[in-house]
Amino acid sequence: MGYQKLRRERSWTQEYSPPHLSEDPPNAHKLNGANGSLDSEKLWKPPPNRDYVPCVAPSSSYASPPESRGYLLVDANGGLNQMRAGICDMVAVARIINATLVIPELDKRSLWQDSSNFSNVFDEDHFISSLANDVKIIRKLPMELTTATRGVKHFRSWSGIDYYQEEIASLWEEYQVIRAAKSDSRLANNNLPPDIQKLRCRACYEALQFAPRIEAMGKLLVDRMRSYGRYIALHLRFEKDMLAFSGCTHNLSLEEAEELKSIRENTTWWKVKDIDPVEQRAKGYCPLTPKEVGIFLGALGFPSSTPLYIASGEIYGGESRMDDLQSRYPLLMNKEKLASVEELQPFINHASQMAALDYIVSVESDIFIPTYSGNMARAVEGHRRFMGHRKTILPDRKALVRLFDKVDRGTMKEGRNLSNRVIEIHKRRQGSPRKRKGPISGTKGTDRFRSEEAFYVNPLPDCLCRKESPFMNASLVTN
Repeated sequence: MGYQKLRRERSWTQEYSPPHLSEDPPNAHKLNGANGSLDSEKLWKPPPNRDYVPCVAPSSSYASPPESRGYLLVDANGGLNQMRAGICDMVAVARIINATLVIPELDKRSLWQDSSNFSNVFDEDHFISSLANDVKIIRKLPMELTTATRGVKHFRSWSGIDYYQEEIASLWEEYQVIRAAKSDSRLANNNLPPDIQKLRCRACYEALQFAPRIEAMGKLLVDRMRSYGRYIALHLRFEKDMLAFSGCTHNLSLEEAEELKSIRENTTWWKVKDIDPVEQRAKGYCPLTPKEVGIFLGALGFPSSTPLYIASGEIYGGESRMDDLQSRYPLLMNKEKLASVEELQPFINHASQMAALDYIVSVESDIFIPTYSGNMARAVEGHRRFMGHRKTILPDRKALVRLFDKVDRGTMKEGRNLSNRVIEIHKRRQGSPRKRKGPISGTKGTDRFRSEEAFYVNPLPDCLCRKESPFMNASLVTN
């Protein structure tokens, strides 16, 4: 295919001809790694889903929303996936406290500085109509209440139904409008009524769809990626902000490490400032480097012809940081290489909309591999579980670091021994069905909730049931 020659002539960030612009027919681009032998089939085979399917229909006792006691305003905070989870939780909160939900305000002040409104990112009409039997949702606060005094509240993190029914609902006695100053992690992961848990899933996986323009562009990117065959979506968290926040400096220069340290020290809302990068990496708290990703994929058995979609922001260190991965896997694609400048123009200055495109391509990929367990990695993992437990390989970073260090020291070579070790470690890390993990034993208070697996990372058992289960009903959702 001549990709090694192309690599010498072009950097990985420069465009190959997108499939729709190429003179060759799509089949000419298909690669051996996407079609190969029996071993290849095993590599791409999804985990058994054990007949689990979505079951999010409400129970027979679930009624239409009762008369509203007031209006709930929501300031969604964080990046795209943090806001998505928070918005879905606020749908459930509105149901619990008998509120009319006003379309949430997206975060415009955070690191991403995105001016997008709700309707720029999500399908507002679909969101409102899909949840009509659950919560009344309106676009704007009624004119007569725009100047009304509001009960502004930072809802307590990971709170249960009693907190909302008692402490928050009591605010209706004094206010007609309650404003949630933050939306992230405000609702408990577990021990909520089954109908509330199912509502969260209906909100997240059915009602909160991306805006039609984003959905259409995302589908186009998926189609163009598929013209190369089956593909891996790689969430490569090696951006400047991620490395500065986590304190990870492996294989960086002294100047780069100092720059990241300075960013961390000057970012006031990041609480932890003094981080030992060696200890951080040894504990598995650092994202894999692009070079480590290449070694990992090779050890798993993926041939160099495997198409990779890189879902990430700007890689720290520039194009040279991708050289090793590029030499191992020449077919590295991203949205900028799959689409023309004109096609991406409507989204390019909006971080949430660009992230939404990566989200769509990642959810629809044949295999998804995150190099770090951030908000997007967890959201995509949960969505893929909901959609039939699509193959998601979760690198054991702590175990991998020990192996990679042996390779660096020369005490282990890349080859069969390393491959056997990596494959064995990841046999049970490929997205097969399991119940959501509870808190770590011995933890208390907020740390106990923080240690739980988040609801949207794994919606089983609340929103996934086995086909043969006697609890299934006629309104079962299937894919």
